[in-house]
Amino acid sequence: MDFLQLAGKTILVFGVANKKSVAWHIGKTLEEVGATVVYIVRSPERKETVSKLLGDRPCYICDVEFGDQIKRLKMEIETEYPVIDGLVHSIGFADYDETGVKPFHETTKAQFLRTIDVSCFSFIALANEFKGLLAKDASVITISISTTKMASENYGFMAPVKAALDSSLVFLAKSFSKFSEVRFNAVAAGLLKTSASAGIPGFVDSYLYAEKIIPRKRAVSTQEVANAACFLLSPRSSGVNAQAVVIDAAMSINYFDSEVVKDAMK
Repeated sequence: MDFLQLAGKTILVFGVANKKSVAWHIGKTLEEVGATVVYIVRSPERKETVSKLLGDRPCYICDVEFGDQIKRLKMEIETEYPVIDGLVHSIGFADYDETGVKPFHETTKAQFLRTIDVSCFSFIALANEFKGLLAKDASVITISISTTKMASENYGFMAPVKAALDSSLVFLAKSFSKFSEVRFNAVAAGLLKTSASAGIPGFVDSYLYAEKIIPRKRAVSTQEVANAACFLLSPRSSGVNAQAVVIDAAMSINYFDSEVVKDAMK
């Protein structure tokens, strides 16, 4: 039974970097339920590194930092896939300089603007460029974080950028409603074991702490995020729009867990 009703749907997936990527888990899960998945990676070099992973799957190149590449990609896609039923924006980039994470107030204008361009504005740019190819009831999703209101020092200026991303999907949902029923949502994920997160200073300690806070004492898996993403891409979630769906295994309700408090007070 095709419960998710995704069989035969065409979904664009941006952001595969390796087998740990959220984008890869989403794409693989979509394939398992019969969807046609079209992968888009950042560069020829990235396409080469993921070639063994993707095999003969359709794969295009687009660095979303450059508008001309987005326009070219749309022209390439439409010749093979005239109707797109879903789009996954799994792109996150922080322009940390060689000194690494600094106090937030030392963030430079150039760092912040480039990060918001790649990690947030690209979502808007892709939606706008592909609006003519999207099915009337298509689903567009992005990958966010479980909370943008906690000042995690090692995450630096990325959280404010994710906050802008969360706000953008609301405005996209509203503006697209003038001519379609395209939905925009985010999967707001808790801490994940990905190659990107491994590059965040102090991430391992934060991840282990999260496991103590989560009631089940086990962190969110990338597959759990992918499962939620596939639901949001499916017609079964037709009533969900302009939402950031938190997947954090209830971490946010358990900051005052008695065992954690006891350990902290030792």
